[in-house]
Amino acid sequence: MDYSTFTFELDWDAEGMVIDVASLYARFETLTDKRDRRGLRYPLPLILVALVLGKLAGEDKPEGIAAWAQLRKDLFIQAFSLKQPNMPHPNTYRRILQTIIAVSELAEVVESFLAQLPEADGAEHYALDGKTLRGTRASGERQGMHLLAVYVPGSGLTLRQLEVGEKTNEIPIAQQALKSLDLQGKIVTGDALHTQRETSELIVEAGGDYLWLAKDNQERLKQDIEQLFEPEVYVKGFSPAPSDFRTFQQINKGHGRIEKRTLTVSSLLAETSNWPYLVQVFKLQRLITSLAGEVLRHEVVYGLTSLTATKASPRRLLSLQRRHWAIESELHYRRDVTLGEDACRCKSGTMAHSLAILNNLVLALLLRNRNPNAAHAQRFYNAHPDHALNLLIRAPARL
Repeated sequence: MDYSTFTFELDWDAEGMVIDVASLYARFETLTDKRDRRGLRYPLPLILVALVLGKLAGEDKPEGIAAWAQLRKDLFIQAFSLKQPNMPHPNTYRRILQTIIAVSELAEVVESFLAQLPEADGAEHYALDGKTLRGTRASGERQGMHLLAVYVPGSGLTLRQLEVGEKTNEIPIAQQALKSLDLQGKIVTGDALHTQRETSELIVEAGGDYLWLAKDNQERLKQDIEQLFEPEVYVKGFSPAPSDFRTFQQINKGHGRIEKRTLTVSSLLAETSNWPYLVQVFKLQRLITSLAGEVLRHEVVYGLTSLTATKASPRRLLSLQRRHWAIESELHYRRDVTLGEDACRCKSGTMAHSLAILNNLVLALLLRNRNPNAAHAQRFYNAHPDHALNLLIRAPARL
């Protein structure tokens, strides 16, 4: 059965299909192939391309990817001038991911490809967060492989992803990831775990800015900010002390409830705090009520940033704080639900890590056409694999 229009949608010349030197396929050709050269049936780049195409089409396990590629064998044979009449067996994909390619090399190839996408040039916001690969947890164990990602909210781009070993935590790994990136003009956000002096210094001294939350892991800092925003008690007849408080309020209605967010900012603590490069602090109140006025949730959090008032108004700080959590909804949720990452049981940590790298790549490619629905994009590429292949053999174009 013919599933595509390859000959009409792909570039050809007298020698066959045209592959750009800046394409992902060309980058796959630079990977070290540990297989014995004798008796090789399939080039390593072809196997990886079939893996990515299968995932773009909605398959998330080696069996499904192999079956998908086999149903389109004539297309692969034609496009890559294969001498074999069939596509690889599922175990071939597993072996490639488990023992043949090095995780570090695959990560470097994928991340360098993503870094050259036009969307990466205009990125100004980097979000830090970790994710545990639940499918790697052995029986009786509570913790599986844990990966820390540096993600660009709204773009689908994961610029760095590093493993957090059993004997460490996210803090030094985040610093290692940030040191490998150009932070000039970037804003880095993270949860309270990353509110660290050394991380703050690293970011600002590299030309960027930070936006953190202050919680119990930095108790003194939290207390200082909390005290600043406490209602002032003053003697009758005396004027209250001057303040520079600025406030922005946002109200959203939906799903049978009303959510009101109020963010108040001050620069006063910058004069007395010894936190590195602190310029502004804020108090964020979240009040969620039912349509009838019943309080469902009330939360107060405190935060700090190196951004000046000129660069970041209360409205922008609230927007940046909310956008940080796109790393959960746009990256981690999609990897788990759309790409079936947590449902994939992997005894091999190497294979699980490699699949996570490819999942980051697939999400970036799925969202390249500004389609916020990754599942919808998968259905399109399943019906038009030639369009999907173009993403891998052509140099990235500006959208």
